[in-house]
Amino acid sequence: MSPTRALLCLALLLAAAPAPAREDPDDLADMRNLREEKLPDSTRVLRNYAYGPDARQKLDVYRADGPVHDAPVIVMVHGGGWITGDKGLPGVVGAKGVRWLAHGFLFVSVNYRFVPDVDVPAQASDVARALAVVQAKARDWGGDPDRIVLMGHSAGGHLAALIASDPARWRATGLKPWLGTVSLDSGVYDIEALMRQRHFALYDTAFGNDPATWTAISPAASIKADATPLLAVCSRGRVDQSCAHARDYADRARALGVRVEVLPEPLSHGDINGQLGHPSSYTSLVEHFLGSLDPEIARRLDTSR
Repeated sequence: MSPTRALLCLALLLAAAPAPAREDPDDLADMRNLREEKLPDSTRVLRNYAYGPDARQKLDVYRADGPVHDAPVIVMVHGGGWITGDKGLPGVVGAKGVRWLAHGFLFVSVNYRFVPDVDVPAQASDVARALAVVQAKARDWGGDPDRIVLMGHSAGGHLAALIASDPARWRATGLKPWLGTVSLDSGVYDIEALMRQRHFALYDTAFGNDPATWTAISPAASIKADATPLLAVCSRGRVDQSCAHARDYADRARALGVRVEVLPEPLSHGDINGQLGHPSSYTSLVEHFLGSLDPEIARRLDTSR
């Protein structure tokens, strides 16, 4: 599926959601009209590295030209309603890649299989497997396997939060502990509660109608005391109150002694993703979270300013 067709499919899905759970039309315009920030021509890219046998189980590795050693690594998981999307779509790498490559990071963008070909647990397993491969190969690419941060937007934010909530569940993929996780406007933390109220039609496609499945794929129901630190960025303007869902998840996490911070932003769902990396207070706050995870990351980002 072409990137243009993928975006149109997502727009149609969101537009078909039952009222009142409907995205702001301006948000869809953000996603359709987003211009990709151009990476420097010198950027080196390892494209379509396979982490599994399926055609969708591939990732791209971005690095600045020249010697790279012990670089922190951002692993990015795209959105798309669990049924579409791509690691190369506008906004997935974009300004984030430009900014963090300039600070000496590696940036990895991950594809995964889609519903209905697989279910959501299999998608989470794909993300965990990709992250495990990045951990195993990081040094070959100039990265530091002990300085990896997982990040995802929308559906990708949900998948990132799901494996971050109970990392041991995905140990069979080869996954080892990582520094922390950033979920960009997931809005999907307590899926059982979400599905028992009026919701987007695409959630029925992704999550089905079995309450046992809802529990299995719910970050809030899955969270354990060994969950990674997580920053939940949320859009203040979403009619489905993604910030409220993020705060409820944070409360559950804190009761277990797990660090979860909520960052509400006056940005649309699309801009939460596309604007990250541009110079702004929003980018600075995300970078302060990243720097708080590790002194070397803090040094590279100079989060003391």
